[in-house]
Amino acid sequence: QLQASGGGLVQAGGSLRLSCAASGRTFSNYIMGWFRQAPGKEREFVASIGRSGRSTDYADSVKGRFTISRDNAKNTVYLQMHNMKPEDTAVYYCAAQFSFSSFTEVHTTSYSHWGQGTELTVSS
Repeated sequence: QLQASGGGLVQAGGSLRLSCAASGRTFSNYIMGWFRQAPGKEREFVASIGRSGRSTDYADSVKGRFTISRDNAKNTVYLQMHNMKPEDTAVYYCAAQFSFSSFTEVHTTSYSHWGQGTELTVSS
């Protein structure tokens, strides 16, 4: 089970951190990802992190502004967001996929477990 939190309203240029707490399974065996879905648009990849945290991947639109990290002792993955833009407005979802590798995954279809989403609005 995945529980995302931390969304809300933030002004453009501001910062926010999302959290996703996992329960029920061995967290360190899972690749974790963040995705987002804006109104009227398809769900899109934001960031992914490998099992150990050493591997990360980002969508071009968030590179240099967002940082994904994880704390395997706390079963939690984070998305730290800086210099936020109105186009970052979306519902943000965390996702998990069991893996034997240390790689990341960028496709929605690669993930079998999804959280309920947390809504984020960036005002201009």
